[in-house]
Amino acid sequence: MSPRTIEMSDRLYAYLLQTGVRESEDARLLREETQALHGPSGMQISPEQGQFMGFLARLIGARKAIELGTFTGYSALCVTEAMGPDGHLIACDVSEEWTSVARQAWKRAGVADRIDLRLAPAADTLAELIAANQQDRFDLAFIDADKENYPMYFEQLLQLVRPGGLILVDNVLWGGAVADPSNNNPSTQAIRAFNEAVHNDDRIDMSLVPIGDGLTVIRRL
Repeated sequence: MSPRTIEMSDRLYAYLLQTGVRESEDARLLREETQALHGPSGMQISPEQGQFMGFLARLIGARKAIELGTFTGYSALCVTEAMGPDGHLIACDVSEEWTSVARQAWKRAGVADRIDLRLAPAADTLAELIAANQQDRFDLAFIDADKENYPMYFEQLLQLVRPGGLILVDNVLWGGAVADPSNNNPSTQAIRAFNEAVHNDDRIDMSLVPIGDGLTVIRRL
């Protein structure tokens, strides 16, 4: 037993991947393709986080999901695979370049017809869904976009996600910067403020899980 989360050495992390992750071949290929990219590959979630998100989707029987921030499509693939043939996901992003990689991967995996990619600011897409009376229609949402707008996205998704549904929020530990009082980067400050607001929000249940770069799991009451 341990009173705190165990530290993850490279050897232990390799063991975790070997024994704790069941990754589809299509997801593995996409992850490795993304890791080969120069510069932005760090924007991709880890395989254990992808599995955890898929597990949560299965656990609540999710059939309708939305994500903000798609990049090359790994998280969308993990969740869509988990939801099964009746599942549908709206993927919000603004990059034609990176989502073109996602489109190819989704097609290869046979899930392209279940993912609706919308290239527009995420707040605009969410506002359109609210205007179209889609409140309480989504089972699961994932926020992995610009950090300063996390509070706005969260408020919009609280309308769209059904009671008992989940909102998953990425990068809430921000590489450890949130615990460094000398770090006043705007994104760091935004995540700190968001974390505190969520912690004190009585409209939800929440748990901050130290997986990947920190994932807050929020259940709408």
